[in-house]
Amino acid sequence: MARRTPDNNEPVKKPTDLPKESWTGVLKRTVKEFKEDNLTDLAAALTYYGVLSIFPALLALMSILGLLGTSSIKPLIDNVGSLAPGAVRDILNSTLTQLESGQGKASAALIIGIVVALWSASGYIAAFMRASNAVYDIGEGRPVWKTLPTRFGITLVVVVLLAAIAIGVVFTGKLAQKTGEVLGMGDTAITVFNYVKWPVLVLLFSFVIALLYWAAPNVKRGFRWVTPGSILAVLIWIAASALFALYVANFSSYDKTYGSLAAVIIFLVWLWISNIAILLGLEFNAELERGRAIEAGHPQEEEPYVEPRDTRKLDEP
Repeated sequence: MARRTPDNNEPVKKPTDLPKESWTGVLKRTVKEFKEDNLTDLAAALTYYGVLSIFPALLALMSILGLLGTSSIKPLIDNVGSLAPGAVRDILNSTLTQLESGQGKASAALIIGIVVALWSASGYIAAFMRASNAVYDIGEGRPVWKTLPTRFGITLVVVVLLAAIAIGVVFTGKLAQKTGEVLGMGDTAITVFNYVKWPVLVLLFSFVIALLYWAAPNVKRGFRWVTPGSILAVLIWIAASALFALYVANFSSYDKTYGSLAAVIIFLVWLWISNIAILLGLEFNAELERGRAIEAGHPQEEEPYVEPRDTRKLDEP
């Protein structure tokens, strides 16, 4: 592969500026590193932590929505079906319905739910930080007094953004109409809102992925909302979820094999597929960074190929 040097061309300032011939190498290395980094195993670990965090997070979410009144919860239950395959929808609907019926003192549940959700969900973020370092083939050089605030900070932002996304899903139909009337919005404005909100929610979700890609690994680089890897992750997630839903609905024998546990197994497989998509997008970004380093003259197999945020923990004897 030809390398750029100061004597011929300008150095590559960002991965997307790579010459066309370098992209073939990036794609090949992405496939190779997908296998060598055992991304399917890492995705399984993330799925485990995801299961531990998702239901406390739902409790916090229902507590927040409970402050808006129980009428705000039903639209979330009605709309959650558009976000996941059928069996997954059944589990989420059942959980949301039970949490709704168990709502008593919303303020107390809000405090307890948020604390538990942040503690549980931070386990997922910690696992993602370890996985992202493995993807970039770099050690964790940040001391614990830096990783813990990073871990809880990411968790807090992600939970808040997911709550905002859920509230965006809630404000639809009659609830959006009623809110629009209170705010003095006309029918046209409400119609525009109902169409515009979905692209906005997708942007918020892409921001969650961008935040994970930027803050989790021990890699020093600027924040970018949209990256080739995040686009790839979202596209793969949408396609894989649709194909998996089609498979479950028409070709699988989960019901015969697992009986009453079928919905749970399907839910776990879907979470695993989702984590694979996110990690694959991160791997693609990492290989773009490697391609940039190679273009600048860095040996292809030498690691690390990115500048670490911190090396203090690595320098310890």
